[in-house]
Amino acid sequence: MSIERVAIIGLGLLGGSLGLAIAERMPKIATAGYDADPNVRLRAAERGLVDRVCDTPAEAASRADLVIFCVPVGAMEAAAIELAAALPTHAIVSDVGSSKQSVAKALAAALPKHTIIPAHPVAGTERSGPDAGFANLFSHRWCILTPPEGVEAQAVATLRQFWESLGALVEIMDPAHHDVVLAVTSHIPHLIAYTIVGTASDLEDVTQGEVIKYSAGGFRDFTRIAASDPVMWRDVFLNNREAVLEVLGRFTEDLSSLQRAIRNGDGDALFDLFTRTRAIRRSIIEQGQDDARPDFGRKDH
Repeated sequence: MSIERVAIIGLGLLGGSLGLAIAERMPKIATAGYDADPNVRLRAAERGLVDRVCDTPAEAASRADLVIFCVPVGAMEAAAIELAAALPTHAIVSDVGSSKQSVAKALAAALPKHTIIPAHPVAGTERSGPDAGFANLFSHRWCILTPPEGVEAQAVATLRQFWESLGALVEIMDPAHHDVVLAVTSHIPHLIAYTIVGTASDLEDVTQGEVIKYSAGGFRDFTRIAASDPVMWRDVFLNNREAVLEVLGRFTEDLSSLQRAIRNGDGDALFDLFTRTRAIRRSIIEQGQDDARPDFGRKDH
């Protein structure tokens, strides 16, 4: 099958970037979009995030070959129910959520007669909303597809080609495995960032405001992560709780070992850990997933 019309439900960072990327890289595809917030719909129209901003999700999806839900994972099922009656039977249903097992269940419950292929483009920034999107967000970033058993191979191939056309690198993965991998690489780091920034905030009175005043690169980068959309991350932790708790347990054990090493003056253990983690950073740069320039090539304003 070919994709000629795409419906994007949710016009924030990911949905807006998706619309802009389609316009730039696949201009023959017609896009329609919807967002529950009327102010977002207005701004999306002003920016031209999609060809047509619709007043209802049903209107956006009524002629779609592909519908992509770009809403928080906790809102997936409700959003899908809203357009179920209008969605063509041949349409592929996908998403951009960060947890895959819960999304697969939610979309299957709302759209039991449709082809559902959950997806997760591993790309984003701490910014959110319709002004945050940009066309190159997915370029050279991984997009993980987690098709359920029995889904047509041609549908998976079609969605793979769609994401590759947007510049993404595509991987097929079991949904349960995805959720554990992302708990390690994304969810726990965000949880740590939210925690350390919250701790620093609690200590502001004790330090007389100097936590903010003397923020160096380490703390500053934590605040960048902790500035991410709170609704989205609340839903991620609630919907991927089993994998997050499993990895958090391992992290807690490792943190206790580090605490013992510091207490016991075990410099060798500290040096070994820091050497091993430095090598991981080099591997990320070598695979093109970040920038080796000082301060990650980011410019302060």
